Amino acid sequence: MTGGVSGLWSLYRMRLKRRRLLWRSIRSRRQLTQVADRTAQIEQDQVLAFVVLRNEMQRLPNFLTHYRRLGVEHFLIVANDCTDGSAEYLAQQPDVSLWSTDASYKSARFGVDWLTWLQFRYGHGHWCLTVDVDELLIYPHHDQRPLPALTQRLEATGAQALGALMLDLYPKGPLGSVSVGADADPIDALPWFDAGSYRAVRQAPMQNLWLQGGARERVFFPENPSRGPTLNKLPLVKWSRRFAYANSTHSILPPHLNNEWDGPPVISGKDQLSGVLLHTKFLPGVIERSEEEKTRREHFGQPDQFDAYYDAIGDAPDLWHPDAHHFEDWQQLARLGLMSTGGWA
Repeated sequence: MTGGVSGLWSLYRMRLKRRRLLWRSIRSRRQLTQVADRTAQIEQDQVLAFVVLRNEMQRLPNFLTHYRRLGVEHFLIVANDCTDGSAEYLAQQPDVSLWSTDASYKSARFGVDWLTWLQFRYGHGHWCLTVDVDELLIYPHHDQRPLPALTQRLEATGAQALGALMLDLYPKGPLGSVSVGADADPIDALPWFDAGSYRAVRQAPMQNLWLQGGARERVFFPENPSRGPTLNKLPLVKWSRRFAYANSTHSILPPHLNNEWDGPPVISGKDQLSGVLLHTKFLPGVIERSEEEKTRREHFGQPDQFDAYYDAIGDAPDLWHPDAHHFEDWQQLARLGLMSTGGWA
């Protein structure tokens, strides 16, 4: 009986938390100024992408090309305090609806409040992709089968979300030593990754996965791996107005959605359809950006605890090591157990 009462109380608390998050997001709409409204173009079955960004002109052309090729039909983007021309560039894109804000990214739950409002307003009933501009989603057969084919497969198996490992890509040599053209594919500049040393636990009360490991933990948090980055995400979800991300796309409410993915097969041992988010954080400019973000203090709940992390990036370390793997394609990641086809032949 005690366990039953405890479980009901936990569900009630999570319901209250979800409602608070939704209310926060609805209030946050006042911080957004609409720059380009093309939402009338959105059709019922389209896959939509939701993005918050700041000063990402280095990545934007390739980012949009990648996701258009995958089958995203409309991008709903919040430009936060942009000064590098990103907002002006996005305002000219025919498949982008754009909002701007100078409000605090941190105070908006690192932008999640703004996106939750846009998902509440425009995403209901759609498969919604929520990603950062330094994340490129790939999945089994992505080179031949667009996102609508993937979502049809997910729906056929009863899935409401696609899980993905965030895989850090890095160059060979000191950070910042490789040059990249304006329209270049960032994967060409960052072709290396760690295939091992990943682990995960399931956390109460949200039932969310907590997956850690990889290159950033190996290089920047070797003495305190629990402080390393969280690498599990649920970036693609069949959205409902009742849903709300709780911590970036690492966890979501209602809690049952977090059980949609048990992690990549290298951890879970399961053949469960999943993807990988190729993380291009370490493009040239990362050192200058880290120095700026250390000053802005907008990216961590307790930014003082991450000063050493920013300083370590500023030292331009070489993340490459003899066991690093050179990225080839999605089949390679499937062989390494970092994604799975889930029987999708």
